[in-house]
Amino acid sequence: MHAKGIHHLGVAVEDLDEAVETYRSMFGAELEHRETVPGQGVEAAAMRLGEGRVELLRALGDETPVGKFIANRGPGMHHVAYEVSDLRGQLRRLADQGVELIDEEPHEGLFGLEVAFIHPHAAHGVLAELVAGG
Repeated sequence: MHAKGIHHLGVAVEDLDEAVETYRSMFGAELEHRETVPGQGVEAAAMRLGEGRVELLRALGDETPVGKFIANRGPGMHHVAYEVSDLRGQLRRLADQGVELIDEEPHEGLFGLEVAFIHPHAAHGVLAELVAGG
């Protein structure tokens, strides 16, 4: 994969308000955007830390992907998102290499970004997200 860099780190949290305040007070992070996305089962807050970004994710229910993650592993690192310039091309290339994809086609992710996920088995146990631009 030819990523431009890390777009953000996704962190699953139980209490989004508390997590936003923790990142503000501990790290000086600024709230960039906050949004509830029922279709993905999350409420998310993008926190800017200088050039970096942490995406805090609160599950809207126990049966959502983030809800299941928290039930199995507890709060913590959920995914690493990599920025790519040609998302569809990257997905085709990875599929041709036999990489296990969750999303064979991009879809709209949080904050209107086009995204696709790579299965954790392919990335040494870490869920990877590809993000177009942003």
